[in-house]
Amino acid sequence: MEFIDEGIEEYARLHTEPENDLLKELVRETHAMVLQPRMLSGHLQGRFLSFIAKVYQPSLILEIGTYTGYSALCMAEGLKVGGSLITIDVNEELETFTRSFFDRSAYKEQIDYRIADAAIEIPGIEGPIDLVFIDADKRNYALYFDLVIGKMRPGGLILVDNVLWSGKIIEEAAKDKSTQALRDFNTKVANDPRVEPLLLPIRDGLFLLRVI
Repeated sequence: MEFIDEGIEEYARLHTEPENDLLKELVRETHAMVLQPRMLSGHLQGRFLSFIAKVYQPSLILEIGTYTGYSALCMAEGLKVGGSLITIDVNEELETFTRSFFDRSAYKEQIDYRIADAAIEIPGIEGPIDLVFIDADKRNYALYFDLVIGKMRPGGLILVDNVLWSGKIIEEAAKDKSTQALRDFNTKVANDPRVEPLLLPIRDGLFLLRVI
């Protein structure tokens, strides 16, 4: 399900800061060599993530779900001097590919790329965390939120991707486990008094949760 007309999206891209050469190469190589390239954040969402990070200037970013590293590289653009970004993914098959792009970036020394189970890794991360991006297995979104919320600094931001799930979120006939998990998650965080929620129809749905 497309939420915005393709022509409008193209117009928006043309009036948005372009990707740098490394990100363009990463997009090409992901489409050529990796399964499910649609999982990339893409130009508009990537620039949105970069924009938010530049506004917040975080000292510590946590990303849950690295894929091939596009979103991590975008968010790293906004890190404070001396800041760091921890990105966690369980898929070790993509490690060499992804790390090669991290190593060629200006943020090589600031990106801490971990192949691990996020549910096990997160409890050992010391806060405060300024910015979190959740873009991993949908059935564990609620768990990841619960694990990070107590580590966030007041005023910090949790971003959660794919919360409209190609429109299935509002289809009554869609009863698969991932869709239901996302429905439950969306309801949970929308009613959590610890965050101020804003759900935006960007790409596949992006939840912004400002920690109170």
